[in-house]
Amino acid sequence: MEDKLFRKYLLSFLLVALISGFVFGFLGGLASKSFLASRTEEENAKKTAEEVYFSDYEGQIEKVVKDSENSVVSIIATKDLPVLREYFIDPFGLGFMIPQYRQEGTKPQQVSAGSGFVIDSNGFIATNKHVVADSSAQYTVLMNDGKKYEATVIARDPVEDFAVLKINKTNLVPVKLGDSNKLVLGQTVIAIGNALGEFKNTVSVGVVSGLRRNISVTTDAGEIVTLDNVIQTDAAINPGNSGGPLLNLSGEVVGINTAMVSSAQNIGFALPINVLKNSLDQAVTTGKIKVPYLGVRYLLITPNLQQDKNLPVDYGALLTKGEEGEPAVEKNSPAAKAGLKENDIILEVNSIKVTEDNPLASLIRQYQVGETLILKVLRDNKTFTVQVVLEERPTNK
Repeated sequence: MEDKLFRKYLLSFLLVALISGFVFGFLGGLASKSFLASRTEEENAKKTAEEVYFSDYEGQIEKVVKDSENSVVSIIATKDLPVLREYFIDPFGLGFMIPQYRQEGTKPQQVSAGSGFVIDSNGFIATNKHVVADSSAQYTVLMNDGKKYEATVIARDPVEDFAVLKINKTNLVPVKLGDSNKLVLGQTVIAIGNALGEFKNTVSVGVVSGLRRNISVTTDAGEIVTLDNVIQTDAAINPGNSGGPLLNLSGEVVGINTAMVSSAQNIGFALPINVLKNSLDQAVTTGKIKVPYLGVRYLLITPNLQQDKNLPVDYGALLTKGEEGEPAVEKNSPAAKAGLKENDIILEVNSIKVTEDNPLASLIRQYQVGETLILKVLRDNKTFTVQVVLEERPTNK
């Protein structure tokens, strides 16, 4: 009797266990399928989001290039150069012919090529000064549609590597100017220009790889020029790209492509557009570029300079003599008229601190001749403010 009862309970237990296993297995399978389905949906959503992002990113670049294709131009420099013809003579009558050359007139020949971009619909074009540095050359602007126009150099900036040309053409499409002060490291930028003087409107894409660089470059004439506060990018800038625009993803010009490091790969530099905006306006409206002049020599204060000279602040511009004893404050300059002296520290310009990110020269360049600035100055551990009226930079400075 007990054996039968035991077997009965055992069979019941096994039956319940079997049914429970089946039910839980079925439910577990459903849960597993639901989890996998949910995970698949998440992965698909993530994949779709990535595809949308990259599609949108590529679309932005394509739009910028398309919108600017008729605004970026090639600039060709030509000169009347001698045409030499080769002939041979036998001076000794021994059958040994020696080549000689004689000039048979001249003809226009291309001597250099660069890039530029439209800044005003009435035919004004911005480029690098070194692209149009030869005053004896003739310049031609080649549009994207293949049409050519003779160009006149309206103005060359006396300080920055920048110039403005004009062609006899209206209804051009100017590019939008951006804000180079808002650039950040890693930001995508697009360089467009006449690469190698042969491939017009060549596009290269990269990022802002450095800001506020100070570099020295050698011009074609062998002159060493210092460029301050420039943008570094890994967007390829080749010979011929000089003067072309560096654009952000909104299609705005944030810099003018200016130089490259020939011994490296994809290290190029561009002038920040904010430094040149006033010059652009002046060139278009007056046909001349007037550079604002304060008339001081200074050292930009850094924490290291503060420590070396035991200064009370770690920012600002310390007015000091030049390497050859030139005065810290030029005689009869706006700074002298405002009462500034050697060893003064200019802390602020119109409430903007003078720092490595905002050096004094760059801050001054953002204003125009005749404007009044308020300088915050530190002298003998006391701060005060002075007003200074900017004048035009003398031609001998």
